[in-house]
Amino acid sequence: MIDTKKFYINGAWVAPLAATDLDVIDPSTEQVCATISIGGAADTDAAVAAAKAAFESWSQTPKAERLGLLQKFLEIYQARASEMGQAISQEMGAPIDMANASQVGTGIWHTKILLRELDKFEFERPLNDRAPNDKIIYEPIGVCALITPWNWPMNQVTLKAIAAMAAGCTMVLKPSEISPLSGLVFADMIHEAGIPAGVFNLVNGDGVGVGSQLTSHADVDMVSFTGSTRAGALISKNAADSVKRVALELGGKGANIVFADADEKAIVRGVRHCFNNTGQSCNAPTRMLVERSIYDQAVEAAIQVAAKTKVGRAAEAGNHIGPVVSELQYNKIQGLIKVGIDEGARVIAGGLGKPEGLETGYFVKPTIFADVNNDMQIAREEVFGPVLCMIPFDTEEEALAIANDTVYGLTNYVQTQDGNKANRVARRLRSGMVEMNGTSRAAGAPFGGYKQSGNGREGGVWGLEDFLEVKSISGWTND
Repeated sequence: MIDTKKFYINGAWVAPLAATDLDVIDPSTEQVCATISIGGAADTDAAVAAAKAAFESWSQTPKAERLGLLQKFLEIYQARASEMGQAISQEMGAPIDMANASQVGTGIWHTKILLRELDKFEFERPLNDRAPNDKIIYEPIGVCALITPWNWPMNQVTLKAIAAMAAGCTMVLKPSEISPLSGLVFADMIHEAGIPAGVFNLVNGDGVGVGSQLTSHADVDMVSFTGSTRAGALISKNAADSVKRVALELGGKGANIVFADADEKAIVRGVRHCFNNTGQSCNAPTRMLVERSIYDQAVEAAIQVAAKTKVGRAAEAGNHIGPVVSELQYNKIQGLIKVGIDEGARVIAGGLGKPEGLETGYFVKPTIFADVNNDMQIAREEVFGPVLCMIPFDTEEEALAIANDTVYGLTNYVQTQDGNKANRVARRLRSGMVEMNGTSRAAGAPFGGYKQSGNGREGGVWGLEDFLEVKSISGWTND
């Protein structure tokens, strides 16, 4: 059994140098489900030193050897999937069926795809046919600080840690202190797979402590962070003095543009997508822009979807949404719902307070605002809960203007059966990703955004390249 108060440093589970406990709260019950240690500067230094010492050998490890070790990890991850699902469900409130299928599943999918890309990646190649003696070499960037969020724990941990190890980097992971249990299980899997000591290290802590120590550390070469835009900006400033590479996957306020000729399931699909993971996804389509000629019927359809959306405890089997992750998050969402009401938006589903029968736990009513305009705070700020804003529009140009009128640029959505219109609109949307007519992006597609949604791309070959430096050599002797 994993000792949740220990860190994983240099291939061993070690006690913190100075014990500082933090309780992990089950959001379904508001009860303590585990206690972790919060690291200090000495723990951070020890983890970074271990990663630095391991880098020389790991970075020179043949690709086939790295592939073999990571394939072994994948087999262990799959064998222990139910353990991982239980940890995620308990720590952040994902319903157990959803945790096992989607939350755990993302780790499997991303690992498989990254290993496929590693297998075919050419780390050394000629510049081109006209310059055969110019060699381009892709080399691991070095020691990486990986800081991951609570909402999709294994999605983000695998996208970062597996890509970094595949590239030949060493690392220190700081998972969210709100959902740290899955990270500890992940570290135990790494250990079981036989990944060499020092390649992967884990120190629990908060952003102000371990997070800041890592992002400013002289021996850290790169920071990969997923979380809020506010925190991402602070990390960038903290890393600037040492000119570290900083990859950021931040917030979003995705627009879902529903034209009058959209298919009949577009509204149902859009509302369900917004509420998925209890609305705690940066790429959620939280602004539904609806062409005015079908707006009234879209509102009625949205009301019906919200009415059918069940809310329940994470431990219960079934197709429902769970609680939000914490009391802090619950209070933030309630405050923004109140703001929406005060701004004059029309509540057509949900609203303030907890669902009936769920007075204990951080449960939020699935909430929909109609007649929203894009100047309202609820249309501009990331709520990160099951809250949808519906906004009418008259023309394609107006829809594009509303969709792009945001500081974010992560994912937008288009619903129309006119293929030319869909393509035209997708080209003009200022976001790193666009999904059309309910078609998910394929496995290995890059994930990341424009503007204040961050920089860099995760997933597939792009995720691998994020952890690589490019070296150009002239006069190379070809055997």
